[in-house]
Amino acid sequence: MTARTGGSATITFLGAAGTVTGSRFLVETATSRVLVDCGLFQGLKEHRLRNWAPFPVDPGSIDAVLVTHAHVDHIGYHPRLCREGFAGPVLCTERTADLAAIVLPDSGHLQEEDAARANRAGWSRHHPALPLYTEAEARTTLRRLRVVPFDTTTAVTADLTATLRPAGHILGSATIALDLGRSARRVLFSGDLGRPNHPLLVAPDPPEGADVVVMESTYGARRHDETAAIDRLGQIIAMTAARGGTVVVPAFAVDRTEVVLHHLHRLMLTGAVPDLPGYVDRPMALQTVDVYRRAVAAGDVDIRRDRWVGRDAFGS
Repeated sequence: MTARTGGSATITFLGAAGTVTGSRFLVETATSRVLVDCGLFQGLKEHRLRNWAPFPVDPGSIDAVLVTHAHVDHIGYHPRLCREGFAGPVLCTERTADLAAIVLPDSGHLQEEDAARANRAGWSRHHPALPLYTEAEARTTLRRLRVVPFDTTTAVTADLTATLRPAGHILGSATIALDLGRSARRVLFSGDLGRPNHPLLVAPDPPEGADVVVMESTYGARRHDETAAIDRLGQIIAMTAARGGTVVVPAFAVDRTEVVLHHLHRLMLTGAVPDLPGYVDRPMALQTVDVYRRAVAAGDVDIRRDRWVGRDAFGS
């Protein structure tokens, strides 16, 4: 689907339309071609197969990519795009770059594991089955990352500038306001917006006016009240500890693990649960916790500095 923004600019929806993954939005003017987000399709096989389809435009013709945040469905296709010829800069915030350095190699490793498993089991139609990209290719992709600060207008091409503002979804996440210089119009890409009550991150920063808004709204019709969930978590842990049991909490490595650790720390400080040892058993999650710790210690713009600067948000 293609939409006109006015003037000579168009937006083509290459993903996150008809499904909630594979965020890819192509913005074209008379002289520029820019991609906002470059994510993997995930979930059903029919969606995952879209990762293998030829990219709708020549990747080598794309001037730059802008990234809202480091989740795989927004950044995970970059190594493949580079393999197919993209050679421009990838603009993102500092912490998005830090997290991408964890997420992309892990994604490449998983791609290689999937291909190896298919070859061992013999269920692939391709002989041999190959990964979408490798861990080494993912690491090479990181060289293209160009860090831009929040709330600063940055030139992307000769006729496009971008301003990133905190989105409150995960550390480093941003909305992207793309200004089309020749038409004096603005397109706003929401990325994934966080909740106003994230315990570590500031609420999404309300953007200035835009002529066109591209908003991802997977959970847009839901209201989330975490208070009852946190109380219930405390009750379950206290009950399990009282009978000598062990609590296992599955959680995504990026942001979810950090939020769980934070709430566990607070529950122990308040005495709602006993002071118990905790273990994070996935290297990727441990690396991500370190990035969050650095952000808290540095008082990043998107960290709730009124709460956490100089204080321990996660426990030792």
